[in-house]
Parts: sequence; structure tokens; C-alpha cells
Amino acid sequence: MSPRETKLTEFLKPEVVSRLANMDLRARLIVEGFIAGLHRSPYHGFSVEFAEYRQYNAGESARNVDWKIYGKTDRCYVKVFEDETNLRATLLIDRSASMDFTGGSAVTKLRYATLLAAALSYLMLMQRDAVGLAVFDDKINALVPHRSMRRHLLHLLKTLEEIEPGAKTEIAPPLREMAERIKRRGLIVLFSDLIDDPAEVIAGLKAFRHRGHEIVVFHILDAMELRLDYGGEVQFVDRETGEKLRTQPWFLRKEYRQSVGEWISRLERECKEDAIDYNLVTTETPFDQALVAYLNKRRRLR
Repeated sequence: MSPRETKLTEFLKPEVVSRLANMDLRARLIVEGFIAGLHRSPYHGFSVEFAEYRQYNAGESARNVDWKIYGKTDRCYVKVFEDETNLRATLLIDRSASMDFTGGSAVTKLRYATLLAAALSYLMLMQRDAVGLAVFDDKINALVPHRSMRRHLLHLLKTLEEIEPGAKTEIAPPLREMAERIKRRGLIVLFSDLIDDPAEVIAGLKAFRHRGHEIVVFHILDAMELRLDYGGEVQFVDRETGEKLRTQPWFLRKEYRQSVGEWISRLERECKEDAIDYNLVTTETPFDQALVAYLNKRRRLR
């Protein structure tokens, strides 16, 4: 890997990306870092290289015009990517109060979700997919309609940049409402900590499966939520109810980890039973792992 490619892959780390100035730059550098590292194991077989050319149509973005061919032929041709499809994707961002948590990571769960969604939006639009966005807590707060044009990215990124933590979690009602709203079959991508009754979470996801949608779930947790590795006496505060508990974490750690493990296992098992792609990530997980999970799904849908 060249020094430039090595530098780009640094932008796959959440703690590095979180220091960048704006969402457009963050999304672009995550994707460029991802592409730079695609040739490395274990990601062989993915491609965002172009396979052929087509004539440029007036009014579309000139981003993929091959200027070398233009110089030789005086005609505008656009690179056509191998993975082009008519995929229609809806990104669902959980902005409930529990997502505004960090146990010491560089980013909150909500910030990780928006960064990952921004990178996926960039990648999807680069591949000519139509992308829409919904933001919710216990209800839908914002909607961005599906578009496949490059300039649509600015609208998506602006919405993602402006997301603030909201109210308490209630996942199923917003998911059911979105399932009713989305008339055409497509890909649903959910970004959430899934802190709700597991039965309700699965019921909400099934509403999409019943209508023929494919689903990818990014279950986003802080590493501390998995390990409970606090030392000394700690006061825990429920961000959604305000309830407080002061305790010694070591006293709870064994049973806590067992309960969390059982909760995750149940979600993973029930998602698998309904052919839902379940991906557990933490706010420390490099973005390339999540982007590969998406590309795996996309390749199967071609």
C-alpha cells in the first residue's frame, strides 16, 4: 500500500474522522479510505472500478467524465461502474436519547451512526443508487425523499449533520409507519442501539420483511455498554427516564455481561430467522467493517 493509501485508511477510524470539519469531508474521506484498502485481505472481490463508458447526458454531474477521452475524441464520456443497479435504499437513523452516550469513546453512538450513514450515502450515490433518509426517536422527526442524483448528497449530509438527540426510544411505531410509507421494495438500513423490548424491535423489522424489503441492521453500542469496565463507585443515569443508580460496577459486571450477551444473541438469532442482516458494531469499530457488510448485502441483491 502506498503512503497516500495508508494515510487515507486512517480515515476509517472513528476517532480520526470525528475531528474533521464538516460532514461532506468526513463522508468523502471515509469512502476514499475504504476504496484505498479494498485490495487488502479480507476484502478481495469487491470493486468500484468502472467497466465501460457511456455518452454524457446534458445536465448530469460531470464528476465521472473521463477528460482524457474528451481530449482525444472531443466527446464527453462517463465512466459506468460495475456495480450499478437500480437499488433503492432507505437509511433509518435512531436519534433517541440513549444514542447520545459515550463511555469514553471519541464519538457517541449517534455520531457514529451519522458518520456511517454519511459514508454509505456517498458510496450509494457514487454507485447510482437512490437514497432516502428517515430520522426517528419515538416518532419520525425528519424525512428526505429518495434521489439518485449526486447533488442529492448535499441534502442528505445537511440533514445528518443537524441531527440532535431526541426523546425516549420506541422503535416499532416509527418502523411500522415507514413500512407503510415506502411503496416500492428496496433496501432498508437501520442504525440504532436497539435499546427497546426485543420483541418490539423484531416486530418493527418484520413490517418491512412482510412488504418484501431487504434489511441491514447496524446495532451500534459503546464498548463500555458491552464490558461495563468502570472502576470505583459510579453513578449511572438513564438518559431517557432520568433514573439514577449509584453502585460498584464490579459487583454487577458478571450478571450484566451475561444479560447483554443473551440480549444480543436473541436479536441476532431472530434477525437471522427472518433473513435480516444483523451487524453488531461499537463506536470504536473501523468504518470499513460496516461498509463491507453493506457491500456484501448489495452484491447478493444484484
